[in-house]
Amino acid sequence: MIKDSISAADYLAFRAFLENACGIVLGDNKQYLISSRLNKLLAESKITSIGTLLDTLKKNPNSELRMRVVDAMTTNETLWFRDAYPFSILEEVIFRELAEKKKRQVRIWSAACSSGQEPYSISMITQEYMSGKGRGLLKDVQITATDISPSILKQARLGFYDNLSLGRGLPVERKKRFFEQHGEQWQVKDEIRNRVKFTEFNLMKNFNSLGKFDVIFCRNVLIYFSTDLKRDILNRLSQALEPGGFLFLGGSESITSHADGFEALRHFGGMVYRHVGEPKK
Repeated sequence: MIKDSISAADYLAFRAFLENACGIVLGDNKQYLISSRLNKLLAESKITSIGTLLDTLKKNPNSELRMRVVDAMTTNETLWFRDAYPFSILEEVIFRELAEKKKRQVRIWSAACSSGQEPYSISMITQEYMSGKGRGLLKDVQITATDISPSILKQARLGFYDNLSLGRGLPVERKKRFFEQHGEQWQVKDEIRNRVKFTEFNLMKNFNSLGKFDVIFCRNVLIYFSTDLKRDILNRLSQALEPGGFLFLGGSESITSHADGFEALRHFGGMVYRHVGEPKK
């Protein structure tokens, strides 16, 4: 546990460590965030200051402690069907277009998926489309869900949620249809869970290993990165999209001035970006 306040020098050093490790840029005066996220971990490790933590990480750069620190600083809660419009666009615009193109296999990437609400929401929309108006039109939809946190991915793979978690954006009818109750927990049904593959991945790495996608959700992530890293990630996202593919960003995020090769389309009160060409070098 952090016993003393974090000095200005230690705060700057920790900010540099975090940005180098995962790209996240902490703003000014976020010492409280470090304390709240790391107190439990540091107490378990018998480390009493950020300065000592940084010294330990410097001596053991590839240690489990480093992974757990990044894990604690990057894990965030999320919502089911967050903002609603991306899922309406996916079902009513994108799936319809892909079906008209007779696309054999559709690949969707949920980047920074946290505890799984976004990719499972995508899978539920997919199930509804494939069993309803899109019956027989799309036969193979694969969802790749990635996050930097191994612990949150382990939780997401299991697909267990409590009533409090499910109450954050999940309609009651979808809870009844797509979840099974196990005591006080609810588990995502196999038909939804089996469509999603969870993989540990750092957005600062090369995307080539993931392959090409028809749709990418990278929402409410870029706001934590520097301008240069935003531009770099957006350009690599463009390269990871199939020609004509679609990119969703968060409601407060924009491609403007950060990347070329996209056109903005507005549907259902929200924005989606279509890949129309290679980014400028």
